[in-house]
Amino acid sequence: MPPEDAGRPGAPRPRGPEAENFPVASRLVAARLRPAVMAFYRVVRAADDIADSPDLPAAAKARQIAALDAALAGAGTHPLAADLARELAAIGRPAALRHARTMMRAFAADAAGTLCRDEADLIASCRLSADPVGRFLLDLHGEDAEAAGQAADALSTALQILNHLQDLGEDHRDLGRLYLPLDWIAEAGAARADLGAPRLSPGLRRAVDRALDLAEARLARAAVLPSLLRSRRLAAEARAIHLLARALARRLRRQDPLAGRVAPGRGDRARAALAGLTALAAPRRRP
Repeated sequence: MPPEDAGRPGAPRPRGPEAENFPVASRLVAARLRPAVMAFYRVVRAADDIADSPDLPAAAKARQIAALDAALAGAGTHPLAADLARELAAIGRPAALRHARTMMRAFAADAAGTLCRDEADLIASCRLSADPVGRFLLDLHGEDAEAAGQAADALSTALQILNHLQDLGEDHRDLGRLYLPLDWIAEAGAARADLGAPRLSPGLRRAVDRALDLAEARLARAAVLPSLLRSRRLAAEARAIHLLARALARRLRRQDPLAGRVAPGRGDRARAALAGLTALAAPRRRP
């Protein structure tokens, strides 16, 4: 963040990769690429933390995100942007930095308070806030975006929808955001005010299940992704993440995200890790 805002009351509290639902730069990713993945993660996490701060004034959020974006564009200085540029240059992938800039647009929108009116708004939000992550990994591994891009987007969008459902009540209460489409809520016989309750109303449960239907449809499209990738390691990572996402979707079907945190369990993570390792060792099959 810019020096003038560092340490002020309301500054965002940093979160680390260990708090994420899905692995960040796991050992399935080649060691030479992990520093670039982590540098990318630190940039987008910093911007996300700024946008997510419930206390930081909107003008300060906008200023900090804009400063980080300017540094990514080479029009300013920021240590995290410099780290990312350096790591990408070291592996010959400097153009992959553009995906972090795309995500700055999503964080700027979040800082102002995202409100999804319909499914189109939700998908448009995911295109900026989630799909660039998958595209970054494709670029980092030298993959053919024409061949694998749509499957990678489907996986990224599914992961983001699941994340939004996990944080449904908190996002609405603390940040004034709503990623569950308003028209779905109304069609299910619920109201936006229901998000302030300690448990999902029957109508809100129907709207959440509709979002899960969308996420699971995207996961079905993404199932082919590992077979489209040339990188054995990235294919194994995609397989593990896909399995973990399906486990989280099942939990969100059974549990109430307003009543308590719904997250993958240790068994889910262990099974996903084993699936990734098995995919890494198995002979490759093409569709």
